[in-house]
Amino acid sequence: MATLNPAAKSGNKYGDLAKRLWFLLGAMIVYRIGTHIPVPGVNAAVLEEMLQGGGGGLLGMMDLFSGGALQRVSILTLGVMPYITASIIMQLCSAMMPSLEALKKEGEAGRRKITQYTRYFTVLLAFIQGMGVAVAFEGMQGMVLAPGFAFKMMCAITLVTGTMFLMWLGEQITERGLGNGISLIICAGIVAGLPSAIGLTLENVNTGAYSIPLALGVAALVVVVTGVVVFFERAQRRVLVQYAKRQVGNRIAPAQSSYLPFKLNMAGVIPAIFASAIIMFPATMAQLAGGSEGQFAFFLKDMSAMLAMGQPLHEILYAAAIVFFCFFYTALQYKPTDTADNLKKSGALIPGYRPGKHTADYLEKIMKRLTLLGSMYLVVVCFIPNFLIAWKNVPFYFGGTSLLIVVIVTIDFMSQVQAYMMSQQYESLLKKANFKGGALR
Repeated sequence: MATLNPAAKSGNKYGDLAKRLWFLLGAMIVYRIGTHIPVPGVNAAVLEEMLQGGGGGLLGMMDLFSGGALQRVSILTLGVMPYITASIIMQLCSAMMPSLEALKKEGEAGRRKITQYTRYFTVLLAFIQGMGVAVAFEGMQGMVLAPGFAFKMMCAITLVTGTMFLMWLGEQITERGLGNGISLIICAGIVAGLPSAIGLTLENVNTGAYSIPLALGVAALVVVVTGVVVFFERAQRRVLVQYAKRQVGNRIAPAQSSYLPFKLNMAGVIPAIFASAIIMFPATMAQLAGGSEGQFAFFLKDMSAMLAMGQPLHEILYAAAIVFFCFFYTALQYKPTDTADNLKKSGALIPGYRPGKHTADYLEKIMKRLTLLGSMYLVVVCFIPNFLIAWKNVPFYFGGTSLLIVVIVTIDFMSQVQAYMMSQQYESLLKKANFKGGALR
């Protein structure tokens, strides 16, 4: 029978992978269409002119992560940033609140409950940010056609709906597609702006604003920095772990050894994003204040001038913020005492270190050193584009944060594709082995 021939299905062993990739492509198309649907009652040309003229700031970073949705005043203006913020805050609360920490240890049911809380918190944050965006829009001359409470509510509800749709779409990608859906949405938004950034660079070369050697140097630097990011993101520190001999039936199994892999950068790109948002906040507030007068407005303008890209205060605070968030987020993600307890319960030990507190102290020392080295790597990657922007006004899309996100998400996506292909190959081999050794012949 055809159904009993495993070779008949061998040509279609990657059929499910193709379906997942097609679903991912369709979801990305839907996302890009959504970034072009405008919020009713808003003149997008005003904000577009502001972003092109003043560029940057927190608004520029939001526009980058939303794939240009902010510049077009789309219903997806907020993007997935409220969801990311809510997720990080929930992780902080889980580490500090015993009730949430106990809920996290309950397994799948506890994780579903925390996910539900995260969604509720996302709605709250998105509504607050949506009202803030509506108020900011009304403060821009000629931006809103009919200002008032009705516009604020309509704008906030529209933006909340867009954020919740993106959150749902990201979860569908994670479940039915490949990779982390939220990360892929952010990555798609950044990649969507790369052609226009490259075109702007080529146009500046044609007009003489950039020299040809400078453009070639920037392209070469992007390739080199990409290689550095790939190297450091895949770098690991392996700690040798030995397991004691065990009684298996009537014989004694020999002692085995394995490794504990520690990533050099456990915090990922989150420290760079948070540091950028904090440093850019005064400049963004001054940008939204516009031509308003008063002591607070003048204070914001002075702060934005001192924290402008290329200024010594900006570089010092930016580097310090990256290092701080690297240590802070890594401390939340990894607890050496838990690893030491798990090793002790499984009868394993690190050679030269007693189980328990001695092992935990050793692992903590390793993590501190790795985090310091990882934070220095993030500072260098993020500072190179800053110097280029301050020196020759290179487009923001060559920034270190955007490059980090694209490379890290791409590495994770390719790893999941390879893992899925390997699982399909193993499944095919198991089916063939069962077919040959079983009753079906």
